[in-house]
Amino acid sequence: MANVSHGRSDITSHPDVSEMRERYARMLGGRDVALVDGPVFLLGLYCAASPWILHYSTSQPALMTHNLIMGIAIGLLALGFTRAPERMYGLSWAMCAMGIWMIIAPWVVGSSPDTGVIINNVVIGALALCLGLVCAASAARRTPAT
Repeated sequence: MANVSHGRSDITSHPDVSEMRERYARMLGGRDVALVDGPVFLLGLYCAASPWILHYSTSQPALMTHNLIMGIAIGLLALGFTRAPERMYGLSWAMCAMGIWMIIAPWVVGSSPDTGVIINNVVIGALALCLGLVCAASAARRTPAT
């Protein structure tokens, strides 16, 4: 039987070592805010489920639908940040806009919201705004000046 196991060798003799290193650096280059992707997804998940968690799905039906849609949108942005960070971090400003909208939504979408609903949306909006600013700052730092 032939010995097919190879001993450990140095990769520097591989003919495609420069291309592999460049691909590896490019793949990891967009991951400097990878720790933000998870919290953004969890924030979207909480935003979508918050009307049922805080039990205002019957008293604020319009705000319930609004938070569900916004939560799904935030979650989709997080998945985009994870799958294609080099393309999606340009949309981090949309995350900031969504955060600002979440802060003012109880008065625009809801009908006489109570304190719990207001605090919930303000906290979600503030977190979305902060996480969007972190992503936007990272994207601005990575783009070369022209």
